Amino acid sequence: MATNASSRYDAVIVGGGHNGLVAAAYLARDGYRVLVLERLARTGGAAVSASAFPGVDARLSRYSYLVSLLPAKVVRELGLRLELRRRRISSYTPTVRDGKPTSLLVDAGDAGRTRESFRALTGSDREWRAWQEFYGTTGRVAERVFPTLTEPLPSRAELRRRIGDEAAWTALFERPLGETVERAFADDLVRGVVLTDALIGTFTHAHDPALRQNRCFLYHVIGNGTGDWDVPVGGMGAVTDALAGAALAAGAEIRTGHEVTAIAGDGRGDAEVSYRHADGEATVAARRVLVNAAPATLARLLGTAPEPAPEGAQLKVNMVLRRLPRLRDPVADPRDAFAGTFHIAEGYRQLETAYAEAAAGRMPSAPPSEIYCHTLTDPSILGPEAVRQGLQTLTLFGLHMPARLFGDPAAKERALAASLAQLDAVLAEPIADCLAVDADGRPCVEARTPPELERELGLPGGHIFHRDLAFPFATEEPGAGETAGETAGAAAGGSTAAARWGVATARPDVLLCGAGAVRGGGVSGIPGHNAARAALEDLADLAR
Repeated sequence: MATNASSRYDAVIVGGGHNGLVAAAYLARDGYRVLVLERLARTGGAAVSASAFPGVDARLSRYSYLVSLLPAKVVRELGLRLELRRRRISSYTPTVRDGKPTSLLVDAGDAGRTRESFRALTGSDREWRAWQEFYGTTGRVAERVFPTLTEPLPSRAELRRRIGDEAAWTALFERPLGETVERAFADDLVRGVVLTDALIGTFTHAHDPALRQNRCFLYHVIGNGTGDWDVPVGGMGAVTDALAGAALAAGAEIRTGHEVTAIAGDGRGDAEVSYRHADGEATVAARRVLVNAAPATLARLLGTAPEPAPEGAQLKVNMVLRRLPRLRDPVADPRDAFAGTFHIAEGYRQLETAYAEAAAGRMPSAPPSEIYCHTLTDPSILGPEAVRQGLQTLTLFGLHMPARLFGDPAAKERALAASLAQLDAVLAEPIADCLAVDADGRPCVEARTPPELERELGLPGGHIFHRDLAFPFATEEPGAGETAGETAGAAAGGSTAAARWGVATARPDVLLCGAGAVRGGGVSGIPGHNAARAALEDLADLAR
C-alpha cells in the first residue's frame, strides 16, 4: 500500500496506553508530527476507570489501581492536572496468635502506633527495630536509584557506585531476597508482609536464583524516592485522561479503534506501519515507531521470532460494598484496616506454600491476596446517590494465580471462591453479606484472570509487566538473573540513543516504549519518557 506526504509522520506510536500517551506528549510538544494508533475504543490500556456494575454509580480502577512510579518530573514537565493522594495507613495484616485474632498495623503517620502494634504481635521491639533498619536501607537506595530511571541507562558498575552501600547492593541486586528477609526478621508474618512486594505481578518465590523477586521488590520500594503507593484521585482513568489531554494539547493525533497489524521497512528509511479500522486498512510512514506493546506483540508485528512466552500470575477482583465488613480482630477499625494494603494469607510460609502448589499446577489451597478500599481515601469515584447510600469499593489482587491454572472453564469461579474464603476467615461476617447489588439484582463482584487480561488488553499470558522485570542498568552479557530486556539496554555497546535509554529493539527505527522496556512495569510513564528522549535525539540527528 502506497503512502503519501499527508500520511507521513515523524513518530507513530503503537498503543494508546499511558506510556504511549507520555511519549506522544513529549514528542508533540517539541513540534514533531505524532500519531497514536490504539486498538481499543478508548485510550489508557490497563490504566482506566469503568462503571463495572449496571445501575451502580461507581467508576472503578478496573485493572491498575495505585500509583507509585510515575515521576513527579513527568507530571511537572507535561503540566498534568493530577492529584495523587497519600494513604495514611500503609498496611494491615490480620492473623491468629495463641488462638486469638490479632494483627499488624503499619500507620505511615504514627510511628508510635506502629511500634505498639509490632510489640503486641511479637512480644518485643526486636521486629520493629529490624523493620526500621530494613526500610531505612531501602529508602536510601530509593533516593539514589529512582532519579536514574529518567536518565540515560547506567551500567551495573555505575549504579552500584551511585548506591554506595555494598551491603544493600548485595542484598537487593546479588543474592536472593529470601536470604535477607530471613536474616533480618524472625517473625513469619512480618517476613511475609515484606516479601509480598517481591511477588506482586511476578510468579516466583523468595529464593529464586534468577532474582525475579529482587527485581519486583526493587520497583515496589523505589517510587519517587519514597516507595509510597498513592491513590489517583478520580480513579486510574484520571491519570489516562490527563495524559491524553496533554498529548492532544501538544498537537498529537490519537486514533482509537485502529489496530496496527504490521511494521515493515529495513530500518534505513521510513518505517511503514499498517493498521486496520472500521472503514478498512491503511498504511502510514514514520521516521520512528514507538511500540507501547509487549515485546511478544512487537515480534509479531515485525514478523520475527518471539522470546519465550511470559505468564501472568494474578487474580484481579473488583467489588462494591453496601458497607465495610466487621473484623474478627476486636481492636481493629475497618476504616483503618481497609484504607491501606490489607494482607490476606500472606505469612511467609503461606506464600511459599501457595507458590509451590501453583507451580505444580494446583490451585493454592489458601490463596494469598491484597485488598484496599479506594473510596476511604478518595470518594470522588462515587456518584451522589452512591455516596448517600454509603457505598465503598474494594480491590483484591490475588497472588500465585498463574495462567496455567485457568485452562478449566470452572477454574475462575474456584479461584474467586477460594480467595473470598480466605478473606472471610479474617472477617466477623461473610463478605457476601456486605456486597451491593447491581440493577439486575446481582452481587457487585467481578474477577479477571490472566487469560482474560490477554484477551481484553493484549497482555501476553496476562503478564501485567509484559515480561519479567529487568534491573535498571545495562548489562554486557546475559548471565544469572538477567533477561533479554536487560541486555537490550546494552545493544551495540550502548552506542545508539535507544540503547542508552534502555528502549532498543532489533530495528534502529523501532523503539520499545511499554512496560517491557528496561525500567518498565507499573503505571509509571518512564518507558514512554525514555523512548521519547531517544526518539528526540534520533529525529534531531536526522534533521542535520
